[in-house]
Amino acid sequence: MTPFDFFTDAALWRRRAAAGLPLLVMAAGAWAQAGSVYYVCPGNIFTNTISAKEAETKGCKAREAQQPTSVPAPKPRPASTGTPAPSSAPRPAETRIDSSEQKARDTDARRILETELRKEEEKLEALRREYNNGEPERKGEERNSQKYSDRVADMKAAIQRKEADLAAIRREMGKLAQ
Repeated sequence: MTPFDFFTDAALWRRRAAAGLPLLVMAAGAWAQAGSVYYVCPGNIFTNTISAKEAETKGCKAREAQQPTSVPAPKPRPASTGTPAPSSAPRPAETRIDSSEQKARDTDARRILETELRKEEEKLEALRREYNNGEPERKGEERNSQKYSDRVADMKAAIQRKEADLAAIRREMGKLAQ
């Protein structure tokens, strides 16, 4: 008999599998029983690698492991019937805002954004003046070139953030114009 006959001889395979099956079941049962107790030790430490005597000396509490719980997936929703979603449905008359009131709100929002835009542009201009095209004046404590280069990098990052803020304000103003 060659080594490959084991895989091709079905009767031989069944006999060997049947002989090994009880051993496999016993090993699985022993493994499951051995792994069913774990210990919770002080300091919120969970372990199953210590003996009961070690757990008792360390002040650990024995816990019984349980089978994991499985939760069924939610049932699929039926396909849309073509009715509009509640958010896109027309609002009742009592919750609608009068068009003149909405225009007033939009005008207020635009005025606030314009004021904020002017303030941010002034701050950006001050940052650019201090930055001086990447060569700001050295301060007394900046004899070390690393401190100076760190401050220059911080200033450059602050300018980029301020420019991004201005772009966001302009986008918001663009939305109000529509």
